[in-house]
Amino acid sequence: MAAAAIEIRATDGQPRIFLSGEWTLTMLPLPLAEMQRRLRGCVVGNPCWDLSGLSRLDSVGAVLLWQAWGRRWPASLVATDEQRAIIDRAAGVSPHLATHTPRSAFTMLAGMGRMGLSGGRHVRDMIALIGQLALDVVHLFFHPRDIPWREFSATLYKSGAQALPVTALVGFLIGVVLSYLSSLQLKTFGADIFIVNLIGISVIRELGPVIVAVLVAGRSGSSMTAQIGVMRVTEEIDALATMGISRSLRLVLPKVAALALAMPLLVVWCAASGIIGGMVSANLEMGLSYGFFVEALPKAVPVANLWIGIGKGVCFGFLIALIACHFGLRVRPNTESLSARTTSSVVTAITLVIIVDAVFAILTRHIGMPGV
Repeated sequence: MAAAAIEIRATDGQPRIFLSGEWTLTMLPLPLAEMQRRLRGCVVGNPCWDLSGLSRLDSVGAVLLWQAWGRRWPASLVATDEQRAIIDRAAGVSPHLATHTPRSAFTMLAGMGRMGLSGGRHVRDMIALIGQLALDVVHLFFHPRDIPWREFSATLYKSGAQALPVTALVGFLIGVVLSYLSSLQLKTFGADIFIVNLIGISVIRELGPVIVAVLVAGRSGSSMTAQIGVMRVTEEIDALATMGISRSLRLVLPKVAALALAMPLLVVWCAASGIIGGMVSANLEMGLSYGFFVEALPKAVPVANLWIGIGKGVCFGFLIALIACHFGLRVRPNTESLSARTTSSVVTAITLVIIVDAVFAILTRHIGMPGV
């Protein structure tokens, strides 16, 4: 095996470029940009290119030659029919394999524009999906026999009942950690009893809904995206359309409705676990009795905080399921698109949950706070 080589000779007053060795991916010297620079330097003077000395030529070597020639055939070329066929095939793909394009002053602006247009298309498609769901609800109101109870109950079980253990565990641990860290500061100022206010409001109003939303987005949201995405890859969704079955009615609506119902229940469940964890930690660290904690909790935390947490749960559940189904329907029929859309679904859902939670905090800042 001989490495790729370039030799320049002058024959009858005309420069002649002799290529020898194996012009393949394994034998070409790295980095390829250096070889590409040498080839472009040989183009000056319109020389004759002699490929008779090549022992092997693959698509990578052909792309390098085609790009060096300015993506057109040289005026004088000595090559076999097989070599010409390989270069001819590379001519169709070489523009997409350019090694590097210089960055212009508008590259960042163009990238931001593409991101903005992509985000606009996502928003447009999600609004269209919401509109389709509204039409499906109207249809089910007049045709209750078409309600997909089986799909609804299956999603409710998978996203709700099966998520109870992990949400209880995480909620309990968050309550323990929050109570332990707060007790260290409260004991310094002799404000032990305010641990009830701190844990109650923070867990019921903020931490409970957000923690459940993150867990559900990573657990159930990714599962929904992957399920619909696999149906896209295996063309099951196209089969549903062929049979006249609405994909939004059978796939999207049951998931959105079930998760919007399951999320507030999970929020209450997680908040209860967090309060129990905080109560246990407060008893061990500060000596507060369980009876005192249970008696002081309703006085320290107005019931409006519970309704705010439940409202967040409904909103978060609707958004997570909607985003998961949206990205699942955008999966292309290949596995790479499936993994990319699943990742985008989880990241987008968590980001949007945090943004919506901030909006909730601003809009409800005067509601449910003691002394306000």
